[in-house]
Amino acid sequence: MFFSVVKFLLYPLALLYGGIVWLRNRLYDTGIFSSIEFSVPVISVGNLSVGGTGKTPHVEYLIRLLQYQYQVATMSRGYKRRTQGFLLADANANALRLGDEPMQYHMKFPEVAVSVAEERITGIPTLLQKRSDVDVVLLDDAYQHRSVKPGLNILITDFSKPFYNDFILPYGRLREGRNAYKRADIIIVSKSPLDLTEEKANEITCRINPLPHQQVFFSCIEYDTPYDFFTKETVSLTNANAVLVCCIAKPEPLVHFLQRNTKDVHVLSYPDHHYFLSKDMEEITDAYRNWNIPDKVIVTTEKDATRLHLQTDRLRSLNARIVVLPIRVSFLFREGEQFDRKVHQYIDSAVADYRTMHQLEG
Repeated sequence: MFFSVVKFLLYPLALLYGGIVWLRNRLYDTGIFSSIEFSVPVISVGNLSVGGTGKTPHVEYLIRLLQYQYQVATMSRGYKRRTQGFLLADANANALRLGDEPMQYHMKFPEVAVSVAEERITGIPTLLQKRSDVDVVLLDDAYQHRSVKPGLNILITDFSKPFYNDFILPYGRLREGRNAYKRADIIIVSKSPLDLTEEKANEITCRINPLPHQQVFFSCIEYDTPYDFFTKETVSLTNANAVLVCCIAKPEPLVHFLQRNTKDVHVLSYPDHHYFLSKDMEEITDAYRNWNIPDKVIVTTEKDATRLHLQTDRLRSLNARIVVLPIRVSFLFREGEQFDRKVHQYIDSAVADYRTMHQLEG
């Protein structure tokens, strides 16, 4: 009853917010507000909703797909970083300066030009000025950043909470109305179950109602090989008892995975993108030391590891094995090659044009 009353009270606010967002989009659609299209190939990966839909592993998928053929750069807002303006990751980078997700890219892919900027429209030219060798820019979480018009717009929606079943903030979780999906070139239904049937996938595709130029893919999350936080050596969790330390929007799938693949799990969950304070480190220390059980380890995600690195000295003094559990995405129904081909078709054409223009200007 209480929640029904709250949602009823939020509905007028959702109408007001939705009206403002609709007007803003309309001004862009009619050309009153301008969108800049850059000569360098730009791929945007974003969503319509707040919360974790799996953008980060999809950006990493694109990095792996492109990094050996092109000089790849990423640009993120740098959510919850303690800096402002444009920054390019360097040897002094950390999660406080970049934000946790850009820092994750920087740690995993040191050859990639990882950058952050609140305003992509000025951030991209600054990036290209500092790194003239960049061939492709991947915009992380920029679907609503309409001042930049990407060459390829990828929209991600969560299987468990697809945008067509959701409502605009604060009544629901959508940042803008459902019809905004029409701006996408590719729509990915993320975190799909491994046993998803083609019949169910077709049903979801019909609900999405893609336009003729749009293609719908289904991806799932797979847990990759765990590795040691300090040494980066691979680790087995088979006979371990895990103290899970995580700050992610939806920890339930991770908890279920560890319950199936370790002896036992003790969960310490914090808000998404949370920076660990002294009291948190004390809680982690107490949970580990007071759990009277053999073969215990601390397990965390790659995103959380970027913020735990700020507490490296405290963690070393704990004298515990700390294990990082990475994730990656794969595409269902053997459609990964089809997705790769669609991305390459855009990139190959756009990069050739960009390199030609760049040589003429040089």
